[in-house]
Amino acid sequence: MNIACIQMDIAFGTPEKNKQTALRYIEQIARDVDVVVLPELWTTGYDLTRLAHIADENGEETKAFLASVARTYDVHIVGGSVAKKTNERMTNTMYVVQRNGDVVCEYSKLHLFQLMNEHLYLQAGETMGLFSLDETTCAGVICYDIRFPEWIRAHALHGAEVLFVVAEWPLARLHHWRTLLTARAIENQCYVVACNRAGKDPNNVFAGHSLIIGPWGNILAEGDEQEEIIVANIDINEVQHVRGRIPIFADRRPDVYKIFEKKD
Repeated sequence: MNIACIQMDIAFGTPEKNKQTALRYIEQIARDVDVVVLPELWTTGYDLTRLAHIADENGEETKAFLASVARTYDVHIVGGSVAKKTNERMTNTMYVVQRNGDVVCEYSKLHLFQLMNEHLYLQAGETMGLFSLDETTCAGVICYDIRFPEWIRAHALHGAEVLFVVAEWPLARLHHWRTLLTARAIENQCYVVACNRAGKDPNNVFAGHSLIIGPWGNILAEGDEQEEIIVANIDINEVQHVRGRIPIFADRRPDVYKIFEKKD
């Protein structure tokens, strides 16, 4: 499976401009890869105070755009995430579209990041991000979610072999980004495909450094801080090979873990 992460800068609060940027990058690479990945909130950036005016109503424009591009270029798209508006409810929502244009996953960010005021403007999701691409079980999560290993492990226990992470991760915490993603790959013995944005907005400078990491924790591709596309080919068979070498899933002790769970 050949995968490309589009590490784009995001024009603050201007969805149409961002769609054209995404399309330009997708046109460059789509015919050479199986999966294209976009970053978090790629249509609006963190223009949270204006979401009532610029969020996508029911995600319809985003789904139509991604479906059209997927069919045109015969490519799967992990569509980053967008601000979705349903009545007065706003969510930070990922759409995954197969090459035939079918939406196979809709996942809304479970963990809201208070340091960027998400909790003031967005509602947290409540469902998992599992989906399948070319008969491979995958999972999608969004940015802050990677700080919750139990959430990533839940997807691995449901069979996820590739974890897609979309983000707007700040440069100030680049070390955390690289360390957490590598840990999530090693402890779940899965591929991690992490697409971060580049550039800055009125309040933040973002890290870039999109990463594709193997199930041993080896870095297969990494971006710098500028706009770029990173590409790597992943061998899904490697996941089962690694899981066979160190059988952590067979050796888990959930019966004992439950004894020590903190009660509310």
